[in-house]
Amino acid sequence: MPQPRKRLLWVDDEIDLLRPHLLVIQGRGYHVDAVSNGDDALELLRLSPYDLILLDEHMPGRSGLEVFDQVRRMDPLVPVVMVTKSEEDQTMTEAIGRRVAEYLVKPTSPRQVLSVVTRLLEGESIQQQHATREFAARFRELTLARGEYRGWREWAATYSELVNWELRLREGGEVGLLPSLETLLDEQRREFGRYVAGTYSRWVHGAEDRPMLSPDVSREFLLPLLGEHPSVLFIVIDCLRLDQWRTLLPLLAPFAEIEEALYYSILPTATPYSRNAIFSGLYPDEFAERHPEWWNPSAEGSLNAQEAALFAEQLERLTGKSVPVRYEKVFASADGDTMLHRLPGHLGQPGVTALVFNFVDLLTHGRSESNVLREVARDKEALRALTRNWFERSAAFQAIQEAARQRIPVLITTDHGSIHCHRPATVFAKRDTTQNLRYKFGDDLRAEDPSLVFATSNASSLRLPPGRPATNYLLGMDDVFFVYPTKLRQYQARYRGSFLHGGVSPEEMILPIALLTPR
Repeated sequence: MPQPRKRLLWVDDEIDLLRPHLLVIQGRGYHVDAVSNGDDALELLRLSPYDLILLDEHMPGRSGLEVFDQVRRMDPLVPVVMVTKSEEDQTMTEAIGRRVAEYLVKPTSPRQVLSVVTRLLEGESIQQQHATREFAARFRELTLARGEYRGWREWAATYSELVNWELRLREGGEVGLLPSLETLLDEQRREFGRYVAGTYSRWVHGAEDRPMLSPDVSREFLLPLLGEHPSVLFIVIDCLRLDQWRTLLPLLAPFAEIEEALYYSILPTATPYSRNAIFSGLYPDEFAERHPEWWNPSAEGSLNAQEAALFAEQLERLTGKSVPVRYEKVFASADGDTMLHRLPGHLGQPGVTALVFNFVDLLTHGRSESNVLREVARDKEALRALTRNWFERSAAFQAIQEAARQRIPVLITTDHGSIHCHRPATVFAKRDTTQNLRYKFGDDLRAEDPSLVFATSNASSLRLPPGRPATNYLLGMDDVFFVYPTKLRQYQARYRGSFLHGGVSPEEMILPIALLTPR
């Protein structure tokens, strides 16, 4: 069944001189009603709705802006294109302030008007069609490339592209293509796990060609800023995936120029390891050797208690001098309010102000324990929406705006991501095994299906402190979570569909780090 023609209303006191324009638009298949004054336009609008209105700003009787106000009362959503002879800033500002869809200055060519009309009425459809064709071609290329060797650069680029495709397809309403994208991402994730299992030990032992890892963040990204700016704001948002980060960019763009890079989290991709590595510049085995009094793997929550001291120590090691550090961790809105009260003074002093925000991590963990959170954050799209809603009203966003006001650069990153887990993987373990659902350490620990885990008995291959003899280390790959055979149904029911971290996947390991330079 053919689609009904789009209906346009053109209001201009010189409408007889615009016949060439009308013919071009009608030739594109649009229905156009043309009138020479505002009263006739409003009468037509009362009789039937229009898809778009072109409105002359200067007319005898009612002015274009007066007609516009009446149109808005009758139809708040119809797009209006204001056309005027005036090039004065005040006229343009007045029109934009009233939220016209477009602003054209006479004389206009038929092609110029058609371009605006087409963009407003068909732009989304054209973009969807273009995205569909482009994705189909790229999907075929990526599918044919399966099994080809890729290094860490290519893996980061591929994952970044797949994230962008998901966001683009969802934005364009092309949800029918998402299952194909998810299938491709599943295949890529499996290959990525095998790749990391085969190369990770070389990375952490100083391979010449390796990605930037968690301990490199301060040296490679923060240190250059300290040489150029007296004060820097450093923000770590715990457990922020690349796709979540990309949804925040439109909020940040008005305040800063954004330069994004990607780095890899160390393993396990969990806060006690990866975030400590960022603030200390050390791998876990180095941390435990230098500060045995702070390393207590039996109480992992306490492993992050010394981040401020570790950060100051690292900066002094990197610069050869003492660098002032102001460190604050924000768990709740009250913490954020207190931090924001102190922030202007912090930023006004030399050195680094480091802020850690735990909301996204708390949301991710809490989702597994709360039916309400599980319902509102039921998939990746919902998790992204919740993250954006939080960030838009967060102390983190306000801190960035304060830094922009003071012309202070911001380095923002995360310590690890999370993966939406659907498949249980049975492990056999003794009682002393760690309780995490994506990584486990313990005596005589093994997985029922070895293909689902990155397994090693050598702590050095992960740069972990030496464990007891017979200790094995298992890291979940793909989208698995660990269950015990004695509590199989209980764990499956409780944790299937959870967002977890600690294992090996692009979502957990390939992370954004961005420099925000105030505009």
